[in-house]
Amino acid sequence: MKRYRRYILYIGICLGLLASPLCSGSIEAKDFVVVIDAGHGGHDPGAIGKISKEKNINLKVALKLGKLIQNNCSDVKVVYTRNRDVFIPLDRRAEIANNAKADLFISIHTNALANNRTAKGASTWTLGLAKSDENLEVAKRENAVILYENDYQTRYAGFNPNSAESYIIFEFMQDKYMSQSVHLASLVQKQFRYTCKRADRGVHQAGFLVLKASAMPSILVELGFISTPEEERYLNTEEGTTSLSNGIFRAFLTYKREQEIRLKGSSDTVLPEDVPDPVREKENSIAPPEPKNASKAEGNREPQHTRQVEKSAGNDGIVFKIQILTSSRPLAKNDKRLKGLQNVEYYKEGGIYKYTYGASPDYNKVLRTKRNIASKFKDAFIIAFRHGEKMDVRIAISEFKKNRNK
Repeated sequence: MKRYRRYILYIGICLGLLASPLCSGSIEAKDFVVVIDAGHGGHDPGAIGKISKEKNINLKVALKLGKLIQNNCSDVKVVYTRNRDVFIPLDRRAEIANNAKADLFISIHTNALANNRTAKGASTWTLGLAKSDENLEVAKRENAVILYENDYQTRYAGFNPNSAESYIIFEFMQDKYMSQSVHLASLVQKQFRYTCKRADRGVHQAGFLVLKASAMPSILVELGFISTPEEERYLNTEEGTTSLSNGIFRAFLTYKREQEIRLKGSSDTVLPEDVPDPVREKENSIAPPEPKNASKAEGNREPQHTRQVEKSAGNDGIVFKIQILTSSRPLAKNDKRLKGLQNVEYYKEGGIYKYTYGASPDYNKVLRTKRNIASKFKDAFIIAFRHGEKMDVRIAISEFKKNRNK
């Protein structure tokens, strides 16, 4: 009888192991999860225009985006923070994304300016320190939603969305998803520019609470300006909301395909024919890489941050630079986005080209240069490299000060 029981136990263990994922021939792949967040809602209208409210524009675009993904990507799970006109606290939105173990978080918003000022165009934002008063105002407006929550001072540890001092917490925040977020943001802006034919207001950083709490690559899209009558009319048309949701969808497809190829070496994600595939396409960019035997003339070579770092670095190998903008592709030296600056370089990080200016081992000199170009590049900030490798700028500044005092 004991032998029989042992035999039954043995069979049970084997069957259990066969049913276990550890012994299965293949484990079912987890769906790619994207959380789509329609900003504001319910008793929080967001920005208010002449004929509409932000919350309704955001929801319409969010639902159209989700439907595009669901209809075209069978391997993607779409989760909405809201799919109707209800109020959802900011921290709950991030919690929904975290609980869903999302691969992406896309927050949809509509911009506005006070005092009857007008502006046009779409922008995409990632988490970071606002480098200009204009960017800070955008973050303040979006974060002010917490004032609709009765216990916001407790829930957000005393954060005051209208106080500039509260945003110091974002100054040295190291977001491990930053490069992916910036890359997705750049892809969205590219689609807004070329597919949607929108004025491109670029990729920016600011201290958004809803992005701070999300544990995945995250972006916040500002579709346009509800405070500009022409923009508001566009944002309330079927054509406008369809075009904008389609632009974000196309950027999402490109991002997803790139990530799959990076991780698995292949992808089943199909891009529309008129969406350029940066993985397949030749590097026919406006600033092609320099052949090994090419002339060293300034107009013929691709800028390389490592070359400049080694040439300009101090005795400790540290060089400071000013990062002025990012792009999904190399730019020609006369590109209008460089605003006439000469001797601009770039380094590549996470598939994004990051442009720098004013390389020097002297931090004070770079700081003065940053002040001189502040009117042209409001989002510029100082970074540091040691022997060509990017390093923590706080450590670099500390070492510079120690060496200077010797």
